[in-house]
Amino acid sequence: MKTPAGQECRYFYGDYHRGRNREECRLLNSANPPQEWNPQLCFTCPVPGILQANACEHMKLKPTVHRPFFILKPRVKIEAYCEKTKRIVEEPHVGCGECHDLPDVFLGQDER
Repeated sequence: MKTPAGQECRYFYGDYHRGRNREECRLLNSANPPQEWNPQLCFTCPVPGILQANACEHMKLKPTVHRPFFILKPRVKIEAYCEKTKRIVEEPHVGCGECHDLPDVFLGQDER
């Protein structure tokens, strides 16, 4: 479903049937403890980009809403964990490198 920012995200849910206007982020709601969501978080959220770049079924995302400095707006921070290799994923857009073979471009072995 499209987020208020206009990106596709499988964790965003909007119910507009018969005049309802209910929106939620199911990723933030499923966090432990549940994080408070507002539509402005979708504009800076990295999750739609991660889901578009990496569709690994073993990678689990753990969100937190944090404010880097008191004067800045809150943002979603994502920690990724691979359940197959049992380790933290450093770059969620790319993956852990074990579940799927990485192209030579990412390994620095690109031949031209």
